[in-house]
Amino acid sequence: MTRVRRGYTTRRRRTKIRLFASTFRGAHSRLTRTITQQKMRALVSSHRDRGRQKRDFRRLWITRINAVTRENAVFFSYSILIHNLYKKQLLLNRKILAQIAILAISNKNCLYMISNRIKRL
Repeated sequence: MTRVRRGYTTRRRRTKIRLFASTFRGAHSRLTRTITQQKMRALVSSHRDRGRQKRDFRRLWITRINAVTRENAVFFSYSILIHNLYKKQLLLNRKILAQIAILAISNKNCLYMISNRIKRL
């Protein structure tokens, strides 16, 4: 059986991996074995942090809504506001409510319109 020369295939595979790790520092961008380890670690971190980012933004929106509702005395707390929104079947998600809450800092009419709508229905 003849000997197989594997230079072309291996080189292509390694350059593809090196392109991924080209911005890493030190041996993490030069040595093939450490490049593959860092690539796996980076992909695991990005997958984990996508879920964490959603969680963090939801916490931020809830904090903003709660601060504005307590400050403007629209309702006593965030939980009562959300409960009343569900009860009256007003479909506003937390992201939109947080944007309205930011507007309510300068223009208080937005949040009062929602609270009056809840009380009226």
